[in-house]
Order: sequence, then C-alpha cells, then structure tokens
Amino acid sequence: MFGVYLHIPFCASKCDYCAFATWTDRHHLTTAYLDALQTEIAAAVEAGMPTADTIFVGGGTPTLVAPEALAAAIVAIPRTADSEVTVECNPDDVTVELLQTYVAAGVNRVSIGVQSMSAHVLAALGRTHDRHNVARAVDAVRTVGLPTFNLDLIYGAAGETVDDWTQTVEAALDLRPPHVSAYALTVEAGTPLADRSDRHPDDDDQADKYEVADRLLTGAGLANYEVSNWALDGHESQHNFLYWRQENYRGFGCAAHSHQDGRRWWNVRTPDRYIDLVDRGESVEAAAETLDPAVRHIEGQQLILRTRDGIERSAFAPETLELLDGMIAPHPEDPDRVVLTRAGRLMANDISMRLAD
Repeated sequence: MFGVYLHIPFCASKCDYCAFATWTDRHHLTTAYLDALQTEIAAAVEAGMPTADTIFVGGGTPTLVAPEALAAAIVAIPRTADSEVTVECNPDDVTVELLQTYVAAGVNRVSIGVQSMSAHVLAALGRTHDRHNVARAVDAVRTVGLPTFNLDLIYGAAGETVDDWTQTVEAALDLRPPHVSAYALTVEAGTPLADRSDRHPDDDDQADKYEVADRLLTGAGLANYEVSNWALDGHESQHNFLYWRQENYRGFGCAAHSHQDGRRWWNVRTPDRYIDLVDRGESVEAAAETLDPAVRHIEGQQLILRTRDGIERSAFAPETLELLDGMIAPHPEDPDRVVLTRAGRLMANDISMRLAD
C-alpha cells in the first residue's frame, strides 16, 4: 500500500481546539499554493513516486479553495484504478456542483466535519458551521452518487451533557452514514482551549460518552474497527489503515508529513515559505527522523493494537495478560491474537504501554 496526503492549510476561522498548521489570513495565497502543490507533485512523480492506493485531502478546509484547482492537483497524482480518494468537507461549503467537480477528478469518498449537532456545543468548540447544513451536505453526497462518506464527531466540549452527545450521535445516525468517526476532545498546547482549564474535558465524562457512541453506532450496524472509527462492512477508511499499519505515504503541501520504510520527514510549516521554496526549485523538507528498528516495531504494535486486527498474544507478558482480563479478548478469527474490548479501548494508551519489551 502507498498513500498520498495533500494539505490545504486555509480556514475561514480557527477552532479553539485546533493545533494543526492552518491559517485564516492567507487566502490571497490559495492560487499560488495550489500551483506549488502541482509543482511538488510533478517533481515527485518524475523522481519515481509509486502509484497511490489512497489519496486524502485534509486541512484546514479543502472546500474553501477553488474546486477546479484542487481537482487539478488530485488528477496530477498517479493512482490505481480502485484507489480510495477522500476530501475533508465543511458542511457549509458542500454543494452538488462542488462534489461533481470532485467526482470528475476521481474523488469517491468525503469526510464531513460535523463535530456536534448541538448549537451551544459547536459554539464551545469554536466551530462556526450551521448544524442544519449537515443534512443538506449528505443529500448532495447522495445526489452525485458518491459510494461512501464519513461523518466526523467530537465529544467532551465544555457544557456538553451526555444527553447532548446522545442526541448528536442519534441525529448523525438518522442520516444513515456508512462510516462515523468519534474523537475525544484533546487539549493541545498553544490553542485557546489550552489556556482555559475550566473548559478542559473530563476523562470520566468522555468515557461515558464513548460508551454511548459505541452502543448506538454498533446497534445501528456500524462495527468498531479502530478505537475511534465505526463503519459498515466495506466502508472502512483505507487511508487510515495505511497509517495504522505503518505503510509508506507521501505528504504534499506545507507541514505535510511523509514516511518511507522507517524514515519520516515533514515539510516547512508556513504556506508562504512553502510557496517560495517550490518557486525557487529548492527542497521543502524541514526536518526528518529515522526510527530505530526496535522503536518502529513497538510503535507498530501500539498502532495496530487500536484496530480490530489486534496483536499477537505473545506481545504481552503472561502476567500482564492476567492484569488485562476484561480489557482484551481473543481475536474472533485467530486464537493467537488478542483485541481490545470496549473497556480496553477506553484504556488503549495505557494498555499499549504494557506491551512486552
């Protein structure tokens, strides 16, 4: 498997919890930035970049830039006939015409940033989209015939009750999505949220909400295949699996990360510098690291443990297996492997630290 990630760093406003490389004051750079993306892609293709099995366009807000220009960047990437091509979408921006342009470029999956169906929770997250536009966006997805899509949710915002969260999940399910991602709100350094301890999420509250999500989503037929992801059979995100299985991928755009056989590198962070370096024909790589094989191995185990693939039972010491009773269970198809239970998924990070050295 080989994947490609395109980073679109432009946003209309910055969410309070966001620590990604995004900007709200650089919209005058969008044309030059998308031109630079195509130049960087062309250079990689000429250097022998593999054909992509998956492409993911994220941000930022990809739907803010001219759809024809974004489509041209996507088309520039050589890909397999059955490749998965995903674009992240702000529900306010989605129209039938926008999606038709994406589909013509080969896009076959979108991920819609819903976060919450509650107005006061969206406000607490610093989100500005209209929750009522989510249904309209899903209607547009079905109108153009996209084969699959994802609804992206976040739980744990200040002021969000369990009832608020339950109603969000139920409202999302009313739209009959084939895939739902539900992430616990995290506090990232340097964000407005980090400066407000009174708005920080509570671990016990988030655990309760995770259980609500898992109960409702699995009850609707969406199986949990990674701690924060549920899908109907055949609608899992192949691009995410590529990360979880430590496959190789190439990132294009400012701050985009790449991985090749244990070597990871990332591009310069700002769009201004990225455009300048591309225009001058210079490398946009900011820094790199090469993982020690042992470190890469344990990292791989920690990642795959989060998925329904699970890991070999022998990855845990016998005494650890006893301590984890109720949090791990035999893999349903392979008795030599174990998977996380719902209780285990709540403690996934702690359990991954108990893997045998």
